[in-house]
Amino acid sequence: MTDAPPRGLEARLRDTRARLESEIDLWAATSGSPGGVHLIPLSYLWDGTTFLISTPRTSVTGRNLLADGQVRLSIGPTRDVVVVDGTAEPVDIAGLAPEAGDSFATRTGFDPRALGGTYQYFLIRPRRIQAWREANELRGRDLMRDGHWLG
Repeated sequence: MTDAPPRGLEARLRDTRARLESEIDLWAATSGSPGGVHLIPLSYLWDGTTFLISTPRTSVTGRNLLADGQVRLSIGPTRDVVVVDGTAEPVDIAGLAPEAGDSFATRTGFDPRALGGTYQYFLIRPRRIQAWREANELRGRDLMRDGHWLG
């Protein structure tokens, strides 16, 4: 625990945007039929507006996202976390812009395009983003609501 005072909105926005740009991995939670609740680590590409992830379309996560598109992402450690609620839309490998595929591969060190079409890309549009470090930052943790940054 820390005795640091809670960050204001501007500091949290700055820190959160820096984290989204600098991190490579996240936890993705999905639920629903046919796979039920599922949590997995994935690599991502953040373009400043959306997240790009990829997973096999037949995996539990792939099936859940194809069924309803609701996803919760978590980035960072427990005591400095960013939580994102978003909607995922499938993007087939053939429909992905080559620059986006190249950027994803360069950023993550993983190129699903080279695996013969079993992987599905998903573009995740954040609807809500929260960030906090300690209990003293729970108040004011909302940084985005309804897809719009606050502040």
